[in-house]
Amino acid sequence: MTDRLGDRLTTARDHGFVGRRQETAAFRALLTAGDGAVVHVHGPGGIGKTALLHHFGRLGLRAGRPVLQLDARDPHPYGEEVAAALPRDSGALLLLDSVEALAPDPSAPHRGPLPKLPADTLVALAARDAPPLSWRLDPAWRGLLHPMPLGPLDAADGEELLRRRGVPERVRAAALAFTRGHPLALALVADICAQGAAVAYPAEAPEAVRALLAGLLDAAPTALHRAALEAAAQVLVTTEPLLAAVLEVADARPYFAWLRGLSAMEYGPRGVQPHDLVRSALDAELRRRHPERWPALARRAGAYYQRVFTAGDRTRQRGVLADFAYLHRRSPVVGPLLPPAPDGAGEAAVRLDRLTVVRAGEGGVVQACTIAAIHEGAPSARLVRAWADHPACETYTVCGPDGVAAGFYTLLELPAGPLPDAPSDPAVTAARGWLAGRLRGEETALLVRFWMSRDDYQDVSPAQKLIMLRLTRHYLTGHHPTGHRPAVTLLPFADPEFWGPGCAYTDFARLPAADFRCGGRAYGVFVHDWRRTPPLAWLELLMERDRAADPLSVPAPRPPQPLRVLARDEFADAVRDALRRLARPAALSDSPLLAARLVAARCDETADAGTRAAALRDAIEEAAAELSASAVDRRAFRALHHTYLRPAGSPARTAELLGLPMAAYRGQLAWGVGRLTDLLWRQELAGAQE
Repeated sequence: MTDRLGDRLTTARDHGFVGRRQETAAFRALLTAGDGAVVHVHGPGGIGKTALLHHFGRLGLRAGRPVLQLDARDPHPYGEEVAAALPRDSGALLLLDSVEALAPDPSAPHRGPLPKLPADTLVALAARDAPPLSWRLDPAWRGLLHPMPLGPLDAADGEELLRRRGVPERVRAAALAFTRGHPLALALVADICAQGAAVAYPAEAPEAVRALLAGLLDAAPTALHRAALEAAAQVLVTTEPLLAAVLEVADARPYFAWLRGLSAMEYGPRGVQPHDLVRSALDAELRRRHPERWPALARRAGAYYQRVFTAGDRTRQRGVLADFAYLHRRSPVVGPLLPPAPDGAGEAAVRLDRLTVVRAGEGGVVQACTIAAIHEGAPSARLVRAWADHPACETYTVCGPDGVAAGFYTLLELPAGPLPDAPSDPAVTAARGWLAGRLRGEETALLVRFWMSRDDYQDVSPAQKLIMLRLTRHYLTGHHPTGHRPAVTLLPFADPEFWGPGCAYTDFARLPAADFRCGGRAYGVFVHDWRRTPPLAWLELLMERDRAADPLSVPAPRPPQPLRVLARDEFADAVRDALRRLARPAALSDSPLLAARLVAARCDETADAGTRAAALRDAIEEAAAELSASAVDRRAFRALHHTYLRPAGSPARTAELLGLPMAAYRGQLAWGVGRLTDLLWRQELAGAQE
C-alpha cells in the first residue's frame, strides 16, 4: 500500500500508460548502455510527449539513476536558474519538457546547458518541433542525439487505453475512429464517459479535441464543476484556494478533486493545469458561450494573486508573477512587462531583434565601459569599472546574435545603513541624501545607475525597449545582489523632460532632490515607491490607464491612511504592549501597530479600528503558530501561549502549569516574545503577512 501522494500518482501513471513499445525499447537500450545521450521526443500537442517523459523517468528510477524532471513552462524568469537546477551527479537522467519555452532559438539547449552536464548524463527532451537542422548536422552531436518522433496510437493501443480508463466496450470502436488514435482526444472520451454522459460524434469533426471538450462541459455534474473547468483554462495553474476564490465558495475541495481526476488535466507540484490544447479549446468555448464570464474570472483570480503576492516570500512571489502574467497575457501594456507566459504570449515583445540580456562577465564590463565612455565620457566609464566588482552592483549587457554588447545597464542596491567600499559617485551621494530616513531595517532602494544603448544612447530603440522590460522584471522579482525587492526604485535620465510623460504614465514621479551631475552633464531622476503602490497594484494601474481615454486621470492607489513608520525598538515595544492587551480586544484600539504595514496589508481601505485590531490579533496568533511548528521554539511558544494567547493566570501559576522554575519560565517567555517580534518585524518590512 502506498503512503505518499507521489506514489499514488506514479502508480496511476503506470496504469494509464500504454503503447510506445518501440520508443521504450530504444530508451531502455540507452539506459543499459550507461553512456551519455540526448533523446529528443517531438510531436504535435496532445500526442503524449509528457506522458512518455514520465514513463522514461520511472524507467530511470527503476534502473537506479538519479532523476531530475523540469518543465520549461514553470516560472523560471531567468535562464541561469534553470541551469542551476541541472544535475551534477554522474549517471543522472534529466527530463526536460516543453523545450521550446526556454529560448527563442530552438537549438539553444545544445549550445547552452547540455554540454556542461557530466559526460554520462542521459537527457530526454520533449518539444513540439523536431530538433533543428543546425543541431542534427553538428558533428559534435553526431551519435549523441536520438530524435524520437511521436504519432497517434495504433488501434490496439488506443483500445487498451480506453479499456484501462473504464470506457465501455460499445463506445470504443466509434471513439477510435473519431479520434484517429490521438491520445488526448481518447483521454477526453474517457472523461466524458466517467461523467455518465454519452459521447456525441459529429459527422465531420476535424477539431476532435474542441468537439469533445464541448461535450465534457455539458457533462459536468453541476454548474460549479463546469465553472471550475472554465476557470482552470484561464489561469496558469489551479490550486484549491485559488479555485475557491474564483468560484466564490468556502470549500472547493470537491471541484478541485474532480479536476484532478480528469484525464485532460495534468497534476504537478504547483497544482493542476489543462493540457495546452485543452486550455485553448476551453478558452475559446468560454468566450463564445459566455463572453461576460471571462472578465469576472480574471478579476477574482487577480484579487487572489494580490493577496498571495503580498503574503509570500521571494520564491513564491515569482510564481505568482508568472500566474499573473498568464492571466494578462493578452494585455499589450502589461503582458510584455511580465515573465513570459508558457504559451509564448508576449515573447515577441521581449526578444527584440534577437537581443538577449546576460549578466556581464569581465568582457561584458569592458564593453560597457566603452559604451559609457562614448556617450557619457571618461568619468562615467571609470565609475562603471569601479562599481563592477562591488557586491551591491550588478551589470547586465544587451547582446546581439554575434555576442557583442548592444547596450548595458547597471543596478545598485542602496541599503538604509552604510555602503562600505563604495566609489565616490555623485549619483549615489544624491540618492542616499534623499533616502536618509526613508528606509528602515533591511529595506533597500534600487538605483539604476547606468542604462544606455551602444548606438542610440537613451533614445527609443530595440535595446532601450529591452532594457526597460528587463528593469521592470527586476523591480517585480527582486532579482538584485542580495535578493531584496526594492522599497523604492530610482531611475535617472539624461533628458528628463523627454521621458517625463512616459514616467508619469508608469507612476514614476520626478525627484529633483536626487538629480546629479557627472562629467559635466546633468541628469534628472524619477522615483517609484513600491510600498505605496506594490507590484501587482502597479500592474493593475497600468492596465486601468491603458483602458482609459485620459490615462493620467486614473490615480495611483494610495494607502487609506498614513502608514506609521516605527523603528525596530519602537516596533518591539508595541508588540510587547499588544501582547499584554491581547486578552482584551478593545484595548488594542490605540496600538501603534494598527497603522503599521503589518496590519494595513490585511485590511481593506474601509477597515475601522475594531477590524484592524482583529487583524493584529490574527497576525500575532499566526506568527505564534509558526513558533509552535518549530522544534527549536516550541517550548518558548508554550510559555508565550499560556502567558498571553490563552492566559493561565499569574506568572507563578503559569510556571507551575509549564513545570518550570520561575527563572526558566521567564527565560523561555523572553525568548518567545523576541522570536515572535522577529517574525512580525519581517512581515512589517515586507509589507505583508508571510
